Amino acid sequence: MAFSNTVKFVILSLALCASLQNINGEKVHVVGGDFGWAIPLGDPIFYDDWASLQDFEVGDILTFNFTNGEQDVARVTKEAYLSCNTTNPISLKNTSLANFTLDVAGADYYFTSTLDKHCFKGQKLAIHVPGPREPLNYTVGDKLGWVVPPGGESDYEDWAYNKLFLIGDTLVFYYINETQDVAVVTKEVYEKCETNNTLAVYKSSPTRIILNTTGEYFFTSTYTDHCALGQKLAINVTLNSSNGTALSPAEALSPTTNLGPSASALAPFSSAPSMVPFGYMVTVLSFGFALII
Repeated sequence: MAFSNTVKFVILSLALCASLQNINGEKVHVVGGDFGWAIPLGDPIFYDDWASLQDFEVGDILTFNFTNGEQDVARVTKEAYLSCNTTNPISLKNTSLANFTLDVAGADYYFTSTLDKHCFKGQKLAIHVPGPREPLNYTVGDKLGWVVPPGGESDYEDWAYNKLFLIGDTLVFYYINETQDVAVVTKEVYEKCETNNTLAVYKSSPTRIILNTTGEYFFTSTYTDHCALGQKLAINVTLNSSNGTALSPAEALSPTTNLGPSASALAPFSSAPSMVPFGYMVTVLSFGFALII
């Protein structure tokens, strides 16, 4: 019997993986994780707790994994969710695996089961997909600034790790002039630290770079051994912060106006008179970002 149950589990797992691989590379959230979609006996807020640990974005997919004939999944209105009234759902699926695409930014989604008292027993899920946000100023390294980091390359990796960089955001590099610079490089140069081959070099702090296109960006310093000692930053820019879509090349290369970093970005260096914003001229660069000088 134990062997039979193991085989069933393996078959179910393979089926789930195969299904997820067919969803065009979108981020997939399997509702309830290993528990799946069922009545959460003894834990009526189980699905609230599960949802609080997820990072939902437009285009993501919810996958409901359940036993056919014993469960179903209904998308309902907020009122129906709160009252557990499942008589007129927005949509209903009774075959596993059931997929729902989160296709609207800033929207709330509500799910439950139409089967007898399942909703009242906690088989219900409410999630929120964040809407677009305003462009942000990121001070590279925060209080550390742009230097040879004491912890090596991992210092800037850790700084960038939990940040979502979107088109329209600005990187602000603070450093002491004539002791550092900011070099924009290719991925190959970044990895090999061959800093005699750069796309651009900037030597006046603060250096502000507007992220105007999607894709990977690589930065380091041309000073001797600074790259090898970890003064290097790699980030990935995804979507437009204002409307959730990528810009066209023409839009990406259009002139941009910026009134300077926010007060929080200036705070670590507020005593440096050369870093007080006074209005900036924007130079748009052909490889996809704008430098404010």
